[in-house]
Amino acid sequence: MSTTAPAAQANTTPLVAVQDCSKSFPHPEGKSQFTVLDRIDVTVSRGEVVALLGRSGSGKSTLLRIMAGLIPASSGAVLSDGKPLTGPNPDVAMVFQSFALLPWLTVIENVELGLEARGVGRVERTKRALKAVDLVGLDGFESAYPKELSGGMRQRVGFARALVVEPKVLFLDEPFSALDVLTAENLRGELDDLWNGGNFPAQSILLVTHNIEEAVFLADRVIVLGANPGRIRGEVKIEIPRSHNRNDERFKKLVEHLYAIMTNPTMAIEAPSAPAAAGGKEPSKSPYAHALPHARAGAISGLLELIVEHEQSRLELAKLSERLLLPIDNLLPILDAAAMLDFAAVNDGVVTLTEIGRDFATATILRSKELFGRQALIHAPIVATITNTLRQKEDGSMRADFFLDLLGDYYPKEEARQQFETAVDWGRYAELYEFDSDEERLSLSDGAREPVAVD
Repeated sequence: MSTTAPAAQANTTPLVAVQDCSKSFPHPEGKSQFTVLDRIDVTVSRGEVVALLGRSGSGKSTLLRIMAGLIPASSGAVLSDGKPLTGPNPDVAMVFQSFALLPWLTVIENVELGLEARGVGRVERTKRALKAVDLVGLDGFESAYPKELSGGMRQRVGFARALVVEPKVLFLDEPFSALDVLTAENLRGELDDLWNGGNFPAQSILLVTHNIEEAVFLADRVIVLGANPGRIRGEVKIEIPRSHNRNDERFKKLVEHLYAIMTNPTMAIEAPSAPAAAGGKEPSKSPYAHALPHARAGAISGLLELIVEHEQSRLELAKLSERLLLPIDNLLPILDAAAMLDFAAVNDGVVTLTEIGRDFATATILRSKELFGRQALIHAPIVATITNTLRQKEDGSMRADFFLDLLGDYYPKEEARQQFETAVDWGRYAELYEFDSDEERLSLSDGAREPVAVD
C-alpha cells in the first residue's frame, strides 16, 4: 500500500533496477571463483517499501552495496532512475547495522556529514540537520557525542544522517539487528509511523533483513533470496492495509507462509527463479563441497531437547523462534544441522523429530555422543573424511593445515576456517577425534569407531 503523493507516482521508471547481475570473488591464490550472487533481477519503484529477506549466505548485503554503487557487479547492469550506474549512487542513502558514527563529532556534526560532502553551505546544512534530528526524536542531544548515547539513540543519528540528504531511496542494512528487542521494536514502529504519515523524506525504502516479522510489518513486497549462491526465489506481496497489524490473521498467515518458504529451499513462490543455464558445471562430488551448517553440537542437542520437552516431537518454527527469542537467521543453521544428521525434518514451517532424533534428545550423554558420531559419519562427509583420513595415518594425527588447504579449494578463506571449526566441534563432541589448538593438530580419539563409507 503506497503512501506517496499521486504526482510522484506518475513516473513509472524504477528508482533502482538490477538486471541479470552476478557477483563473484576470487579465492586466495586465484584457485577459482566464489559466486555470491547469481543472475539477480530486482526493482524498487516509487512509493513502496521493499524487503530483501534471506538467510546467511544469500548475499543480501552484497546486493545492497551493488545497488548503492559501493561495489561493482561482476556482470549485469544496475540502473538508477533509468540511467546506468557507474559509481556511488547519488540517489540513495544508507543506514548500517553498526551505526558507523564518527566518535569525535557531535550528533549534529555527524548528521551534517552528507550535506557537507555535497557542498551545502553551513547555514543551510545546520538548518536541515536540526530538522532531521527533530524528525527522529533526538531534540536536546544535538551537542552530545556518540559515547553519551544508547544504542537506539546512535541508530537514530544514523537515520537522521541518511534522511537529511532527502534520498530517493533509503537503504536499510539490518538496521535493528544490533539493538535490544524493545529498542528495535520501538524504532521499527516509529519508522513505520513516519512512512505512513505521507511526508517521509525518501520516496522509497529498501530493507535488508533476516527477520520475517520485521519484513511483513514494514514492507509492501518481500523478495526472498536463496543461498549459496544468492538467487531470487520469488516475492510475496503484503496485501494488507497499513499499518500492518500483527494481530490480523492475514499478518499471521503471511509470517507462517514465509517461515515455510525459508525452511524449504525447494518450495515454489509466486515468481520462482529461472532455472540455471544449461551446460553449467556439475556439482562437485568431493566430500569437502558438502558444507556443514554452522551450528555447535551443544546447540543441536539443546534444541531437540526443548522440542521433546515442550511439544512431544513437533513444533511450529514461528513458535520455536518466539519461545527462544532467537532470530530466524540464528535458528535456521541449527535446524539445518539437525536435518543433515537426520535428527529432524522441517516441512511447511513445522519441525518434526525423527525416531533417531527423539532417541538422541532423550538419551544419556554417552548414548547421545554415540548416536551423534554415527549420524555424522553417515551424513556429514567432511567429518567422515577427516575421521577416515586420520585412520589411515600410523599415528592417527595430522596438521589442521592439510584439511584447511583442501577446504580452501571450495570455500573462501574465512568460510573454510568456519567449516573446519564446525567439523572439529562435531568430531570432538562425538569423540571421533581431538584437536590441539596450540599445535593446530587433529588426532584420532582412542575409542574412535571404524570409518563409515561415504557416498
